[in-house]
Amino acid sequence: MSRVVIRPLHKDDEGEWRRLWTAYLAFYETVLPEDVFASTFARLTGAAAEGEYRGLLATLDGRPVGLAHYLFHRSCWTVDNICYLQDLFADPDVRGSGIGRALIEGVYARAKEAGAPEVYWMTQDFNATARRLYDRIADKTPFIVYQKNF
Repeated sequence: MSRVVIRPLHKDDEGEWRRLWTAYLAFYETVLPEDVFASTFARLTGAAAEGEYRGLLATLDGRPVGLAHYLFHRSCWTVDNICYLQDLFADPDVRGSGIGRALIEGVYARAKEAGAPEVYWMTQDFNATARRLYDRIADKTPFIVYQKNF
């Protein structure tokens, strides 16, 4: 029987994290420069300061197979911080085995522990496989995202 463990990302996970995050970015047809990789990993594995991203790693029988990046932030609609799940990825060879769900539930647990009343995330409309999972474990909102890059 395979054993899935969801745990915080550690500094010695950098090689596997880079492999997973590179694959995640490739799914979205994105390539980022080395300084973004380095600063992101340093933030994810630094002190869990308020307003800083945190990382989770999913392992299957000790082998890293997925990641999640999340952030607690203030909201004008509640006194408590809310939780934004920015990145979620499971290796293609383990998809359908519960890794994505376990990572989301790991974020849910940390949000509850922190007193956050909400976890939210976005995905692209073409991400049908992930959306089937999301439709089972969260509520789809009617919001549309706008963005302006500089």
